[in-house]
Amino acid sequence: MDTNFALEEDVIGAWVRLTGLLKNTRLTDGLQYNEAIIMNIVYRKYREDGKGLVSFKNIVTETSMLKSLVNRTIDSLVKRGLLERISGTSDRRTTFIRPVEENLQEYLDVHERTLDMVHQIIEIIGKDDAEAFVRLSNKLAKVLLS
Repeated sequence: MDTNFALEEDVIGAWVRLTGLLKNTRLTDGLQYNEAIIMNIVYRKYREDGKGLVSFKNIVTETSMLKSLVNRTIDSLVKRGLLERISGTSDRRTTFIRPVEENLQEYLDVHERTLDMVHQIIEIIGKDDAEAFVRLSNKLAKVLLS
């Protein structure tokens, strides 16, 4: 068997196991998987600047989700009181979302379970491999999503 083919199959297998683990371990209990993904993007921005204002376009780009799915997911999070929509000031066609601060704890409770699992993963694979994973994942995302 061609060694490149074997490596390609191994990469696919590892990817399937990892995404299955993340989607199916009930880490996002209380939120749908796509809701948790969008909330994570908004929460990261909120941690950076204290506002968490993220454009709809940025979420579509970062998640590679269909616009219609992003829109439905944001609608669901707005209805639950976790996010609010904000129109752009210079361009009313631009839509932003931001977290509703007083309801942020609902997301943080779900996020805490994810952090616990990530902490276990880092203990298993070590800090160096965890940093390599982040570096490689970011490199792949930059190339494949552009």
